[in-house]
Amino acid sequence: MTTPPTPNSSLPPRRTRFDQTSPPLRSTPSTTQESPPPVRPEYALKFTLKGHSAGISAVKFSPDGKWLATSSADSTLKIWHSLSGAHEHTLTGHQAGISDLSWSPDSLLLCSGSDDKTVRLWDTLSGKLWKTLKGHHNAVYCVSYSPRGTIIASGSYDEAVRLWDVRSGRCLKTLPAHSDPVSGVGFNRDGTIVVSCAHDGLIRIWDVGTGQCLRTMVEEGNVPVASVRFAPNGRYLLAGTLDSSVRLWDYVQGKTLKTYQDHRNEKWAVAAEFVVHCGRRLVMCGSEDSDVFLWDVNSKEPAQILVGHEDVVLGCSAHPTEKVLATGGLDKTVKIWVDES
Repeated sequence: MTTPPTPNSSLPPRRTRFDQTSPPLRSTPSTTQESPPPVRPEYALKFTLKGHSAGISAVKFSPDGKWLATSSADSTLKIWHSLSGAHEHTLTGHQAGISDLSWSPDSLLLCSGSDDKTVRLWDTLSGKLWKTLKGHHNAVYCVSYSPRGTIIASGSYDEAVRLWDVRSGRCLKTLPAHSDPVSGVGFNRDGTIVVSCAHDGLIRIWDVGTGQCLRTMVEEGNVPVASVRFAPNGRYLLAGTLDSSVRLWDYVQGKTLKTYQDHRNEKWAVAAEFVVHCGRRLVMCGSEDSDVFLWDVNSKEPAQILVGHEDVVLGCSAHPTEKVLATGGLDKTVKIWVDES
């Protein structure tokens, strides 16, 4: 039975770290003016959502901001009201744990990838299973809807990326992408290219139309890559690696621009996410020490550390319009963080 949201009164206090770098000065012949400092985030725990009976693998707000979806090793997905935390649906049908989920751009459908080797599509209004996509030969590790909602990409322990036609359920292409399990997939803003990453340490860019590999990137030492996503502007990639680092890539030039550290990530596929807070661009990532880190994109300094989980934090998501974050992990809880400043 799903437990209603609980307040954070019994949890330890927030631990916060701020960027202490002095802002630049701008001089004129008559005056010296100090640029206003960036607005610092002050997220505080608002709700704890309980209901899953095993670790939570992914949490994602719907594009319209109304809903929050969560997936779990308990083989279910749950849909919650994004701001109140009220439980709406529990989606059942997978025969094994679920590793990832993705919303359709209109927020009406949800896809999920599971250890049962399938990708399933769900009607989010009714909470009913709509379609099952079969073809992978091993557990499905990651899924992503295209921006137009017509194609789904999935990555698997079978080392392949598959592109699926949503309407027919047919596999359009199978990309022999990697030599290790595929841990992340994602589309760029116009859906013409897809990125994949894997434990073989490679990040690859693919042409959706032709299936051709356009570029391969690798960090020195072939560190396993746990997650990858395009930046909202489509110009950069954000990749989490199992050397406790999150890297911002210029994929056109094939080089790393920024590296964010201080968290711990050496074993689990911990997701990283972009956040915009009062016009300030941040990077968010969970940690194996149970915290959630927010870094300034440019300075790389921690802007805030969220404390409240009791185990590894695997999933995180930023609300599309409100100053609200969601996180979930192996402690079986979802936490909703709100900045009311």
